[in-house]
Formats: sequence, structure tokens, C-alpha cells
Amino acid sequence: MLNRRTFFAASALLLALPAFAQFRVEISGVGATQVPIAVAKFRDEDRSGQSVSGIIRADLERSGLFRNIDAPGSLDETSQPAMSEWRSRAVDALVAGSVTRLADGRFDVRFKLWDVVKGVELGGQSNAVNPADLRLAAHRIADFVYEKLTGEKGVFSTRIAYVVKNGNRYTLRVADADGESFQVALESAEPIISPAWAPDGRELAYVSFESQKAVVYTQEVATGKRRAIANFRGSNSAPAWSPDGRTIALTLSREGGSQLYLMGRSGDNVKRITNSGAIDTEPVFTADGRTLYFVSDRGGTPQIYRMSAAGGAPERVSFSGSYNISPAISPDGRTLAYISRQGGAFRLYTLDLASGNAQALTDTSDDESPSFAPNGRLIIYATRAEGRNVLMTTTLDGKIKARLMSTTAHEPVWGPYGR
Repeated sequence: MLNRRTFFAASALLLALPAFAQFRVEISGVGATQVPIAVAKFRDEDRSGQSVSGIIRADLERSGLFRNIDAPGSLDETSQPAMSEWRSRAVDALVAGSVTRLADGRFDVRFKLWDVVKGVELGGQSNAVNPADLRLAAHRIADFVYEKLTGEKGVFSTRIAYVVKNGNRYTLRVADADGESFQVALESAEPIISPAWAPDGRELAYVSFESQKAVVYTQEVATGKRRAIANFRGSNSAPAWSPDGRTIALTLSREGGSQLYLMGRSGDNVKRITNSGAIDTEPVFTADGRTLYFVSDRGGTPQIYRMSAAGGAPERVSFSGSYNISPAISPDGRTLAYISRQGGAFRLYTLDLASGNAQALTDTSDDESPSFAPNGRLIIYATRAEGRNVLMTTTLDGKIKARLMSTTAHEPVWGPYGR
């Protein structure tokens, strides 16, 4: 099996990356309630090198809350749309804008959003951006539209991190939330696993085998500056940041078995918080920092438990299936996403923590590494589909899925707000 963020960190084996492939987004499924929205082609966007309107459409559709309606004709932010005509096309919301090249080489990106049903303008913006930031500008427009129409923050301008193996080289990459515009954070001849974002989005923690053993590093995303924070005897694995960014939970085997520890973000003040004869690993904090969820085989098979982040008696959480790993907690603390082995298939599940109801979100058989978007409305994960390794996002009901990547990518993790 591929490492699923990994129950046994040292067993990480990643497949080889074929010839470089472009990212693409493929939407599948139909949501129960979707806002019909028209995003007109931005005036002069063809001269910018980026389909700003196309990026906005894909973002909104991937959220599962919007259904794109064609927007024919000439339209920009200076237009006065005939609302009755748009209503006759069953459009509830309309976006139009322009992309104008400035004398200094930047682009002035402008847009407006209209509520077609009420016949009112909901706002707009104008931003001058460098050519390299046009995609980010489009994502921010999608965030604006999403928040105005749903009342919740959008996540399209956030980032993801993931691991790729290309030949005998491993690469840790950081990309836009739609999988585009990646940057290489680290490249190594040895495996890289378990990336985890700091809550401020400025650093990543991860496990590297470059010294022929599992060592936990932290690295500044902007500068690449890195340091080893856990290089103890034995294995050092599965780092997870506390919400305040001051503490890292991780698994260490320095005292024999694989147990959970807490340490300061610089590797200081190491404290053991589990004492079992089992393997305890894959810790994750709840948003309030008071509780840790983790995986343990103390009951005979890997299951998900929770305990106070200060230590104490663990409580078993997962009961459906005999093999449950890779816990991820939604920002509101209500939903647990995880990977469950059902028969010979590893599938993405969610568990409503209040009711105890578990739900399979996929019909694939090699799912791994779920991670929630910072607004809690989407989950990113890795899987195999049509014989290929891909990154996917799904809505929490599993009805809308988007394929982000068709390469050998693994262990995706969604970054926080703020960029």
C-alpha cells in the first residue's frame, strides 16, 4: 500500500512520477442546492496570459455550491446588466470584469458582482497585480463572490502542500488550492512524508529520510530556511502543529515503542503524553488546542482515539471497520475525516462526532491523507482513479468531487487562511 500519511512512517513507499503533466480540474457529481451563476469572460483577459474568468468559474464550481451558466455577449464591470434578461436565463448572480495592462507591466484587474434576483450590485474591487499574481487575483475574486453569496469565507486563495516522486527524486511542493502554480519547497533523493502547515501558513513541518532515518524538520515557506527539530534515537514522525503554533505533537520511538510526545516549535521541552505498549501515531489537534486525535493499535488493530492534549486516558472514537487511520478534524470540531479499510479497499470516510454516524464519501479503493479546507467545507485527499494517482477534493456529502492532479502525488495537506 501507499503510505497513508503513514501509520508506520518508515514504511513510506511512493510511486514514480511519469513525464511532467499539467494540472487540471475535472468536476464530477451534482449537488442538492447550487446557486446558478454567470461569470462573463473578462474584457482583454486573452492579452494577460490567464483565463481569469475561467479560474473563477472552476473555483466556484469546485465548491459544490455553484452551477455555472453561460454568459454570452460583451460585458465588463462598467456594464449595466439588464437584470430581466439574466433572470430569464435562470441566473441568480452575475460576475463581470476586465484585465488591463498598465504602463509598468502590471495588470489592473477589476470586477463587479450583481445579485440578479434582487437586481442590485453586491460590490466589486480593483487591484493592480504583477503578471505572476494573476491567478491569485482570480482566486481572490472567487473568494469575494463566495463570501458575498454564502456568508462564509472562501478558500480559493489558500495553498496546499503535497509530495511527489519523480524517478529517484522526492519533492515537497506548495501550490494554489486548485493544484496550479506549484513551487518546490524541498527536493531529496530520500523519502519526504507527513507535511503539516503551521497555523500562520509561514512554515511547514515534515519528515525527511535524508539522513537514512526519519527526522522531523520545519521549514519557512518563503525563504526555504529549515531546521531539524526532532532527530532523536529511533524514528521521529507524524508532526502536527497546535493551533497557536507554539507546540508540535509527534511520534517518537526514542524510548522504545512509538509513542506521542509534545515539544516546543524549536524542538525544546519534549514531553511524553502516551504510555502504552502499542503504536500511537498520527496526532492532530482540535481547533481549540485542547484535544488530540490519534491512531493506535492498542486494541489489536489501528483505530482512532482522542485524549486531552495535556495527556490522560484515551477514548476510542472509530468503531466502523477494523482498520481506521489518518484522522483529520474539521475546523468546527464536528466532523472527523479518516481512511477506513473496508474489505480490501481504503476509502475516505467522515464521522459525525455528535451522532456517531459514519459515511463513506468515495467508491475508490486507494484513498489516503484527508485534510480539511480552512472553512471546513471541502476535503482534499489522494487516491487512484482510472489507473492514475490523483489529488481530489470533495464536498462533505461526497456529491461534488474535483480532480486536481494527474501525477504521482501523495499526502496533500490544506494550508490555512492568510497569504
